[in-house]
Amino acid sequence: MSKINFSKQIDAASKKKAADIVIKNGKIIDVFNLEVFDGDVAISDGMIVGIGDYIGDVTIDAQGRYISPSFIDSHVHIESSMVTPREFSKLVIPHGVTTVITDPHEIANVAGARGIQFMLDDSQGIALDVMVMLPSSVPATSFENAGAILHAEDLNPFYQHPRVIGLAEVMDFPSVKDCSPQMLDKLNDATSIGAVIDGHAAGLDEIGLNIYRTAGILTDHECTTVKDALDRLRRGMYVLIREGSVAKDLKSLISIVNERNARRCLFCTDDKHLDDLLTEGSVDHNIRLAIQEGLDPLQAIQMASLNAAECYGLKGKGAIAPGYKADFLLLDDLETIGIYQVYKEGKLVAEQGVCVNLFSTHKTNADELTGSVHIPTLTYKDLQIPLQNHLANVIEIIPNSLITNHLIEPVNVLQQVFVPSIENDQLKLAVIERHHLIGNIGLGIVKGFSLDSGAIATTIAHNSHNIVVVGTNDEDMLHAVEELKQLQGGITIVKNKETIASLSLPIGGLMTDKPFKQVNESIQKLDYALTQIGASNKFNPLLTLSFLSLPVIPELKLTDKGLFNVKTFEHISVQS
Repeated sequence: MSKINFSKQIDAASKKKAADIVIKNGKIIDVFNLEVFDGDVAISDGMIVGIGDYIGDVTIDAQGRYISPSFIDSHVHIESSMVTPREFSKLVIPHGVTTVITDPHEIANVAGARGIQFMLDDSQGIALDVMVMLPSSVPATSFENAGAILHAEDLNPFYQHPRVIGLAEVMDFPSVKDCSPQMLDKLNDATSIGAVIDGHAAGLDEIGLNIYRTAGILTDHECTTVKDALDRLRRGMYVLIREGSVAKDLKSLISIVNERNARRCLFCTDDKHLDDLLTEGSVDHNIRLAIQEGLDPLQAIQMASLNAAECYGLKGKGAIAPGYKADFLLLDDLETIGIYQVYKEGKLVAEQGVCVNLFSTHKTNADELTGSVHIPTLTYKDLQIPLQNHLANVIEIIPNSLITNHLIEPVNVLQQVFVPSIENDQLKLAVIERHHLIGNIGLGIVKGFSLDSGAIATTIAHNSHNIVVVGTNDEDMLHAVEELKQLQGGITIVKNKETIASLSLPIGGLMTDKPFKQVNESIQKLDYALTQIGASNKFNPLLTLSFLSLPVIPELKLTDKGLFNVKTFEHISVQS
């Protein structure tokens, strides 16, 4: 860490010398007192050194705009954007985000420590501060096969990195409750250095929350109801209010925020697709939604800046005040949060929605993370779901939610084998192990995609990222899986045994190093292809499919080992 030139900064603060930069004619947003006041902002060496009346070598005329601290996304998986951290920065910086707290457990579940190192290397020196929480659960549970296993001794060396700040979402609740030695080692390692430990408390009752807090787990982003949020706040947890591409929880949670508890509430996106980042934005979208729901704009900005910084121990971030980094925005208004300019350490990095300075343009070599799809050639027999009668356990999608329903309903059966039904919206779902050629194939029945033909397949399948495929018929499903094998990862949509759209994601089957505009063009083609097979437009089918293999979110999911009941934490038969 470079030595701070306190002498220069103090001289500028005391007006003995001119500051490097002075912002004039701006309205300063005070996130400490939730008020707005007039004054100059003096900056030296990328730090704010004074508020008042100053002279600088360079003057920025705010022209009456609001001077706001820049935003912090308190929990995001960069891999969900499908581009590398460097390219991701181009997406979020124009939306006022200059810091993200990221959990690279997606790429870690594919490539282990090599995946974490890639994310650190690729985000080095860029205009976005990428602060990393180490993946706590690789694999997420023992009920699935991932590409890697990370123990405490694998994670420990990463704590020496200046941008590694804690232990990421602990989603393996049984390991915490049962005091698994490996999980306790991870918790102890983080606690011993005062690092923050993130939670993943989906579906936990009050006893479960007590266990989590006793284990030192401080945050949770899996609240979906006001009661969920209140239970966590009462136990001293921070509540991360999420608005992503699939999980859209803000409107159901924002009423919990009041002047007494707001300092324990933050904003996050968790998982957000590239196209949604382009059209909606990042946590700036959370702020706008919160304001529309009646929250004080200054409180919303405080949640997206100071609260996040203090929760994660990011000293010198999150406010417009002396001693804080000059990471700030010029806002046109406090209703739509119109972002005119974005500054990082006093340097202009985005203007009117476009990045103008990325700092470093170095591109990290990702060759060792390619070639990650290893599967045998499949046959129709591999996709057969044997049923003795017509009653089956069915996964039902809840639009715009990670939670699914567990249905028991009659399905079509021919010669003691399940037959998909377009009329009843009962389709076949398969999760195919793709890391170690184990040969596991989990099979299930899903309701809610509304496909009238074809199949969708992807190697984005949280959290172990095996292949997940849904289809109206076996022919198209087999073709889609083979296409992914040829692409070595990505997303594909098939109709009548022909690929009608695909996106190659060669980096771990999760990301590409292509420019985000090119990736967005491919996503638009995928979206059009979805209309050709009748997919529902009430939610994002691609992202929804990718979460159907996540066995830590209630109620029913599918892993490579079979149908999984999250409430009882056990595999169950498709046959009811």
